[in-house]
Amino acid sequence: MSLHTIPATAIAPTSPKARPQRPLKGVRIISLALNLPGPAALRRLADMGARCLKVNPPAGDAMQAYTPLGYGMLHQGIQEITLDLKALRGQAALAKRLARCDVLLTSFRPSALAKLGLDWKALRRAHPHLSLVQIVGAPGPQAEVPGHDLTYQAEVGLVPGMGLPASLFADMGGALMASEAVLQAVLLQKNTGKGSLHEVALSQAAAWLALPRNWKMTTPDGAVGGAHAGYRLYACQDGRVAVAALEPHFAQRLCEAAGVALGHPVKDMFKPEVH
Repeated sequence: MSLHTIPATAIAPTSPKARPQRPLKGVRIISLALNLPGPAALRRLADMGARCLKVNPPAGDAMQAYTPLGYGMLHQGIQEITLDLKALRGQAALAKRLARCDVLLTSFRPSALAKLGLDWKALRRAHPHLSLVQIVGAPGPQAEVPGHDLTYQAEVGLVPGMGLPASLFADMGGALMASEAVLQAVLLQKNTGKGSLHEVALSQAAAWLALPRNWKMTTPDGAVGGAHAGYRLYACQDGRVAVAALEPHFAQRLCEAAGVALGHPVKDMFKPEVH
């Protein structure tokens, strides 16, 4: 077993007067979750005051290889240890820590957790106080099917054409949902004194983010998809400008600032152009 801690770096608040809130102060979290969603969730939980421990396998976290910058930023101030959970010694070391932990965060498939003796039934028997937040690819039986951010986005229509998505929306959305699940678990523990099970599916995170498209808001004929002239990208001499004057009073002021003839009703900005 090896142990090291990356020194904490202060994260600038959103406002000079804002003071960081730490609602999870005193809450102890152990994460076995690798790749982007788990570390991103752990970062947010640490920022909320939780005491976080990341357990890496002997081979390390692949994220460290494909994005060392991102890995470093997400793990600032978070204690990391290396344990071989396939060995009895590693399992015993983890069990000792789980006895003093409030929430376990994982990203393994359910069958893999069962092989390690970390499925919900076994955890509840050994550590009744402990909550389990499982990050999986898809809910229920589909959690055994491998997948990645790209496939989950593609399934819900967030990958139009042959271009790759601008960001890893399913992974980052899943991280937000996982941190939300930890907050739910902590509240339940406070009210019942017992641990609880929470499943966070990346496919469901992608589906949640895709709802505006499903509602036709971001399709070409939608108000924020191109149909509204006040909500578009426009080319200019030195590149482009993003205009987001969606509400009628903002659209009216945009017309005035741009010198558009006031004889053109603002309501016409909501109508799709006819080509």
